[in-house]
Amino acid sequence: MIHAVLHESEDTVGVAVVEGIKAGVELNAWIMDDDKLVTIVARQEIPIGHKVALKDMAVGDTVYKYGIDIGQVVAPIKAGEHAHVHNVKTKRW
Repeated sequence: MIHAVLHESEDTVGVAVVEGIKAGVELNAWIMDDDKLVTIVARQEIPIGHKVALKDMAVGDTVYKYGIDIGQVVAPIKAGEHAHVHNVKTKRW
C-alpha cells in the first residue's frame, strides 16, 4: 500500500494519500520520478493531504515538495512527523 507520494528523491516531505495514518505506522512513500518506494515510520498522526517529513530538518532548512522550495523550517521536525503551518512557513513573508 502507498501511504505518501513525492516527486523527487531530494524532496524532504511527502504528501499523505490515505486516511488514518497514526503514530507508529510504517509508511510506504512512492518516489514518482524514480518509481521506487522508501519506508518511514510515522511519529504523529498525518491527515490525508498533509505533509510528512522524510528526514530530520532543523530551523532554517528549506522544505522541498514536488521538487520545489515550498518554505523554511521554523521549528525542528523529525522524520515521520507532520510538517505543516506549526513548523514550516513560506519564505514570501
